[in-house]
Amino acid sequence: MRDARERWRRALLVALALVALQLGSLVAPAYACGCGAMVPQNGSRLSVKQETSAIRWDGHDEQIVMRLTVDGDAPRAAWIMPVPSRATVKLGDRHLFDQLEEIAAPVHRTRSYFWPRDGDWPFAKDRGVGDGAARPSAEPPVEVIGRERLGPFDVARLTASDPTALRNWLAANGFQLPPALATELKPYVAQKWEYVAIRLAPDQPGQTLGGPLDPLSLTFASEHPVYPMRLSRLAKNPQTLNLYVLGAHRMETASAIGGEEPRTLFAGRVAAPGGALGELTGHAPSVYVTALTQYFPRPAEISADHDIRRASSDTGFQQAWYSDQLMTVGGVPAWLLTVGAVLAVLAGGGALTARRTRARRTARR
Repeated sequence: MRDARERWRRALLVALALVALQLGSLVAPAYACGCGAMVPQNGSRLSVKQETSAIRWDGHDEQIVMRLTVDGDAPRAAWIMPVPSRATVKLGDRHLFDQLEEIAAPVHRTRSYFWPRDGDWPFAKDRGVGDGAARPSAEPPVEVIGRERLGPFDVARLTASDPTALRNWLAANGFQLPPALATELKPYVAQKWEYVAIRLAPDQPGQTLGGPLDPLSLTFASEHPVYPMRLSRLAKNPQTLNLYVLGAHRMETASAIGGEEPRTLFAGRVAAPGGALGELTGHAPSVYVTALTQYFPRPAEISADHDIRRASSDTGFQQAWYSDQLMTVGGVPAWLLTVGAVLAVLAGGGALTARRTRARRTARR
């Protein structure tokens, strides 16, 4: 009896521990996103659901335009971004990514097949002859550079060279820097990088941050294009990174930095780009767009930032999705015409053979 009660007590404790663990996972804030860290206001929850970025490098300056889609109940948040030099911040064009998605979209192509499949006549009861069945990305440790209103955000631009000083600044503004995030920032300090903290707040009082946020654009001097990724080591769930790299040539990442091999979704030259893309590229005569995606099943294994380099060639690439369509001639399935022709030839040959046989028999008589 005592053993039974002890087993029941242990089972109850295990169940309570599992429930507590599950509840903790529901309220824990997401500190890291692909290219920086999002720190919600104390007591709030905020997670980055999707991140898409465009990188432009002209040989001297790099510009990163980032669009985050967030979910949670935080009325305010601080976004932290490591950069190799002093950065300027402005609001990005929300139409940029729509334009890039349209450029990099897969094309539709049709593949024809000869023999009928399920759903084609005569295997489909309600289909007529010829109907095909389609299958259908030495300064002070903390210095406030400026504060301004950018779209729906109250943005405080900040550079810092000391994680402790950054923690103090965040605390003074209602944010708490997680100890793990402070640890991950130290390598950037060792490299003499700076990092920018941007205070995000909705336009209307009482609102919370949610859905697609307006893009933010950061520009800084850089000897080569780089995309900061090390802060994503803190992410608890698998991460997907989507990048559009804009330049004179096709680009690629130097390594996988702990994730799966990056995949190219699109590579091609766009002549005389207009709209938001034209504004971003200074209305250059043409720009080479490389769209990359990478999956990180275990973010803790991310080992470095992404170095972006020129690919070995400018060979273009575009994804395609296919629809299979039954081959027809004048609306009639080609297989039916072919089979009919073969049967006609066989029938004609048989009739000819029969006539010759009859003629020989008659001659013998």
